[in-house]
Amino acid sequence: MTITNYLCNGIEKRFHSNAAAELLLNSVSERQGSRMDVRRSSLYSTLDLVPQLEHYARSLPHHRMKSRPSLEALRRASDVSLQFKIVLKITPKETLTKQVSNELLSTQVRCMLNIWGVILFLRLSLITSQAGILLTWLIILMSVTVTSVTALSISAIATNGRVISGGAYFMISRSLGPEIGGPIGMVFSFANALACALNTVGFAEVVRDLLQEFGVPIVDPINDIRIVGVVTVTVLLLISLAGMEWESKTQILFFIILLVSFANYLVGTVIPPSVEKQALGIFGYRSDIFVQNLTPDWRGPEGNFFELFAIFFPSAIGILSGANISGDLKDPATAIPKGTLVAIFWTTVSYLVISVTVGACVLRDASGNITDILVGNITDDCVGLGCQLGWNFTECAQTQTCEYGLANSSKVPGFYHLITAGVFAASLSSALGFLVSAPKVFQCLCRDNLYPYIGFFAKGYGKNDEPLRAYLLCYIIAVAFILIAELNLIAALISNFFLCSYSLINFSCFHASITNSPGWRPSFHYYSKWTALFGAVISVVLMFLFTWWAALTTFCIIFFLFGYVNYNKPEVNWGSSVQAGTYNMALSYSVALSGVEDHVKNFRPQCLVLTGPPNQRPALVDFVASFTKHTSLMICEDLCERQSRPQDATDWLLKWLNKRKVRSFYTPFTADSLRLGARHLLQASGLGKLKSNTLVLGFKANWRDSSPESIEDYINTIYDTFDSNFCLCILRMMDGGNQVSAYCMHTYTNINIHYHSNIHSFIRSPLFALLTADDISDKGDSDQIKTVFQNDQGKKTIDVYWIADDGGLTLLVPYLLTRRKHWHRSKVRVFIMGDEQNMEEGRNEMIALLKRFRLDFNDVIVMTDSERRPHDKKRFVDSVAPFRLYDEQKEGVSIQELRQSAPWKISDKEFEAFKLKSERKVRLNEIIRRNSQHAALVLVSLPVPHSDCPSALYMAWLDTLTCGLHCPAVLIRGNQQNVLTYYCQ
Repeated sequence: MTITNYLCNGIEKRFHSNAAAELLLNSVSERQGSRMDVRRSSLYSTLDLVPQLEHYARSLPHHRMKSRPSLEALRRASDVSLQFKIVLKITPKETLTKQVSNELLSTQVRCMLNIWGVILFLRLSLITSQAGILLTWLIILMSVTVTSVTALSISAIATNGRVISGGAYFMISRSLGPEIGGPIGMVFSFANALACALNTVGFAEVVRDLLQEFGVPIVDPINDIRIVGVVTVTVLLLISLAGMEWESKTQILFFIILLVSFANYLVGTVIPPSVEKQALGIFGYRSDIFVQNLTPDWRGPEGNFFELFAIFFPSAIGILSGANISGDLKDPATAIPKGTLVAIFWTTVSYLVISVTVGACVLRDASGNITDILVGNITDDCVGLGCQLGWNFTECAQTQTCEYGLANSSKVPGFYHLITAGVFAASLSSALGFLVSAPKVFQCLCRDNLYPYIGFFAKGYGKNDEPLRAYLLCYIIAVAFILIAELNLIAALISNFFLCSYSLINFSCFHASITNSPGWRPSFHYYSKWTALFGAVISVVLMFLFTWWAALTTFCIIFFLFGYVNYNKPEVNWGSSVQAGTYNMALSYSVALSGVEDHVKNFRPQCLVLTGPPNQRPALVDFVASFTKHTSLMICEDLCERQSRPQDATDWLLKWLNKRKVRSFYTPFTADSLRLGARHLLQASGLGKLKSNTLVLGFKANWRDSSPESIEDYINTIYDTFDSNFCLCILRMMDGGNQVSAYCMHTYTNINIHYHSNIHSFIRSPLFALLTADDISDKGDSDQIKTVFQNDQGKKTIDVYWIADDGGLTLLVPYLLTRRKHWHRSKVRVFIMGDEQNMEEGRNEMIALLKRFRLDFNDVIVMTDSERRPHDKKRFVDSVAPFRLYDEQKEGVSIQELRQSAPWKISDKEFEAFKLKSERKVRLNEIIRRNSQHAALVLVSLPVPHSDCPSALYMAWLDTLTCGLHCPAVLIRGNQQNVLTYYCQ
C-alpha cells in the first residue's frame, strides 16, 4: 500500500463521516504544492523519531537523504527536540488509482505489441502447414510455458524492491551480482537490437511483395528488403529520438490497427470466399481441411519440429518489454507483473485461435490460377483434397511449385488491405519497441561501469534521460543485420540470445529463493523456486535443440564477459543472492568443520596478525599473506586505544587489503593496552575450527627508546601467546624495509586517523604523502606501498636456522613460501647445530627427516662452534646497560626495593645467571651474519622466554639474534606440537 493510500484510508476510517474526511483532505490540499510538514517524536524522547518512509529511501544524486539521529546523538542529547522536516505529498486517491491503471494498460499494450511480432502473419501459417495444428499448438504452448515461468520470475524479482531503468539487466545484475549481470546485460542489449532488425526485415518482406505485385520493384528481391529495411529503421529511430511521448502515441496507433486487423481476419474466416480466394487456397471453415491440417507435412531443410520451434519462438520474446521501461514507470512493482501476465494470456489465445482457424480454412497448396477450377465432374489425374473442393492443384503440389496456400504464402482470410495493415502494425510496433528497449538496457549497463570504453553511451539527454548515443549504436547494429536480409537466420540467433536471458532470469529467482536471504521479500507470491529452476534448465536445453552452434557461441561470449568482470572485480555492492549464497555456504561448512577432529596432516598456520592499520605495516601484511593466501586463515587486527576506528576508515582499509589482493579479515579492536587487547584476541578471535593458532607481530625496533612499561607490555604479550598454546612469529624488517615501525600497538601522535572525519581526506593530505613519498609503487597507486615480499626473489636463498625442535612450524612456513610465484625459484637451506665429530651423521639424519616430511629443501648445513666466546660481546653488554640495576654497587638499598621500583630491569645476579645464554645468542648472530648476508629471508627459532627472565634482557636477546642483517628476519616458534608428519594416517 502506498503512503497516499494509507493516509487516505486512515483519514476515512478515523472520520466516519465522508464529508469530514473530504473537508480535511481539501484543507490539506489547499496548502501550497499540496504539502505538509510532519514533525513527530517517539514516546521515548523528543529527539527520537517515529518510523518514517524517508529514513529508508535511497538518496538521489545531489540530494541529501533524510536520516534519523545517530545512537551517539540519542545517548548524549538532552531533552531538546531537533527539527526534522519531513515532506509528504498527498495525492488524491482517484488520481493515484488512475495513474496506476494507465501504467498497467501501457505495460500490457507494450508487451502485447512486442509479442505480436512479424512471426504472427508471416510465419505462423507456414508453421501450421508443416507441423500441423496439433504440433503447432504444442510449439505455442511450449513457448508460452517458458515465457510464463519467466514472467513469474520477473514478477517476483520486480516486486522485491524498487526497479529503476535497465529492465531485465537491472533485475539480473542486482540479484546475481555483476559477474552474471554484466554478461547478460551485454547479450540482452544485443538481442533486443537483433529483434528490431528481425521485425524490420519482416516488414520489408511484405513491402517487397507488394512492390512485386504491382510490378514496381526497386532493384531485386534481396536488395529491395535491404533498402526498405534501412529506410524503415531510420524512420523508427527518428520517432524514438523524438521522445517517449511520440513513441507511446505511435504504439497506441499500431495497437488499434492490429485489433482492427484481427477483427477483419476473424470476420473473413466466416464470409464465403470468392473464386479468387479459393484459387489462393482459402475455402472457409471445412472439417476435411481441418482434419488434413491436423497432422504434420514436413518440407525442405527446415522441415522438422525444432527448426520450426526456433522460428516461432521469437514471437514470444516480447514479455520483457514492460520490464525494460521500468525506469519510466511510477509503480513498476504493480504494472510489470499484471501487465506482463495479462499480455501473455491474450496473445497466447490469439496465436492458438489464428493457428486453428487458418488450419481449418486454408489448403496447404494452391496455385492461385483461376483456370485450375474443375468444370463439371472431371477429376481425372486430380490428386488431393482440392479435387473434392472443385480445384485441381495437383501439378504444382507434386512439383512443390505452388505459390499460395498455407505452406507457401502468408495469405489469410479477410480483407486484404486490412490484413496488410495488420502485418505493418505488428512488425513496426515490435521493431519500435525493441529499438527503445535495447538502448535503455545498454545505458544502465554502461552506467554500472563494468566494462571499459562503453561509458560514452551512458549519457542521457532531456527530462526523460534519453540515451541518444545508445539509440545510434542500436541503430547501427540493426542496420548491419538488416543487410543480411534473411528472416529465418536472424530468428534463430535471437532465439538463443533470449533463451539465455530467460535462463538467467529464472536462475536469479531460484537462487534468491534458496539462499533464504531476509532481503528476498517479493510482494508477488505466485511463483515457485522449482518452476524457476525448471524454466532455467529448459531454456538451456532448448538453446541447444534449436541451434547448437549458436548456443555454443552464446555461452562462449557469456563466459568471456563473465571472466572479465570476475577478474576485474568492480567495486559494486548490490546485495546479490550470490552474497547470500556465499554466507550460507560459509556458515554451513563452518558448522560442519566444527565436528571434524584436528589432524596433523591438515594443520595450517591460521594467523592472527597484529598489524594496526594494515596500510601502516604493509610488509607484515605481505609476509603473512605470502604463506596463507589460498591456504589458511589470516586475520589482521587493529588494536586502537580507547576509541574505535571510524567506519569509513575501516571500509577504506578493507578496500586497501582487497586492492592489494590480500585474502584476510580485518577488524579494529578497542583495548587500553597491547597486552590486554592481545590477550582478548588470543581467546576470542576466529570461529569454531576457523580459529587462530599463530600470533604474528612486528619486531619492536624502537625498544631502547621506548618506555619500560611498553617493553614489559610487549614481552608479556609473548608470554601470553605461549600460555595460550599459540605459535608465534615476529617479523623484523632491516634497513627500513618499506615498513613503518612494526610494533603492533599504534600510538597516534602526529597523525591520528581518529580525528579525521574521512579517511580519504587523510590519504590526500600532505602529511600522508610525506610519510609514503619514498615507497610509492610503480603502479602509481599512492595508497599502495611496495614491499620486498612483492618482488620476485629469483634464486636467492631462504635460510632456516632450526635451533630447537618446535614441532616443525619453522620448516613448514618456508615450504609454504616456496609455493608462491615470487619465491618458487628460491633455494631453502636448513642450518642445524652439531659438532665436528658427528657433523656428517647429523647432516644425514636431517636430510632423511626432510625427505620423510616430503620437503624438497636444497641443502642442510651443520653449524659447529669451535670458538666458544663471541667476538662482538661488547655490543650486547652496551645494549642492556641502560636496563641494569647494578644493585651490587648500591649500598643500603635492598634488592626487593629496587625490584618494586623497576621490575623490568636486570639485576647483577640475573645478568650473571643468564650470561652463558646471552653469549650463545651473540655467537649465533655472528654465524647468521656470516652465512646469510645475501639471503632473501632468514628464519630463526625463537628462544622460549623463562619466567624469571627480565623483559629487557629477553628483548635484548631478540634484538641480538636478528641485528646486522640486510634482509627480513623472522623469529619463529611452534607450540611444541607436531605440525609435520611422515605417516600416511
